[in-house]
Amino acid sequence: MKKKLTIAGVITALVVCAGVGFGFYQSAQKEKEPEIREEVQKEPEKKPTEEQKESNVEIPIDFEAIQAENPEAYAWIRIPGTNIDYPIMQSESDDLYYLTRTFEKTEDPAGSIFTQKGYNSKDMDDPNTLIYGHNMRSETMFHDLHSYEDRAFFDANKEIIIYLPGEIRTYRVFAAYSYDDRHILHSFDFQNKEVYQEYLDSIYSMRDMNSFVDHEMEVTPDDKIITLSTCDAVERDSRYLVQAVLVSIEN
Repeated sequence: MKKKLTIAGVITALVVCAGVGFGFYQSAQKEKEPEIREEVQKEPEKKPTEEQKESNVEIPIDFEAIQAENPEAYAWIRIPGTNIDYPIMQSESDDLYYLTRTFEKTEDPAGSIFTQKGYNSKDMDDPNTLIYGHNMRSETMFHDLHSYEDRAFFDANKEIIIYLPGEIRTYRVFAAYSYDDRHILHSFDFQNKEVYQEYLDSIYSMRDMNSFVDHEMEVTPDDKIITLSTCDAVERDSRYLVQAVLVSIEN
């Protein structure tokens, strides 16, 4: 059973969009991002970790280096066709910690891409893993999720890749839409397959012209999905969600 809704969970649901107002921070944030990405690119000649030795796939992220600097970075998300290419953080003690802190744990309105320990495990095996990120005017973090508001982009950019130590998970986008600011993992028990099915049915029955759903893709309660959440570009009390279903695991 997941934990009951905590004060931290409520606050996250309400303020995860806070970064949208920090346009003044654009240049500094853009300068720092390439440094992080360059540091964690795996060098072919580097000795593999024990986890990598057991893997048959080449992981392009040097998790040994990244976790030496911050062990709370447990995964990496990459969305081809966008600038989304970041570590995924999860604080051991504070579900709100990475709302306003970087990978280096410095205060920063852009925060980090993160999940909540109170609701999701680090193995990505929950029925629905909710991943948060700010919608920054600097076009960083989860800003590019709003590209999915364009139908042509939605149809052409379906792949999301998540790297774990020794594992590559590939997801396929099946829905993108605006939603209210409720805490989804508190509001729906995804361990209950009937509830999960009702939730999926509500997505596939949407008729909003600004919501895109791939009706040719079948998603069932036996599937594992990810929900990427950021601030709605128009409604301050809404969230923009991009959802994808797990289609393959390489290890």
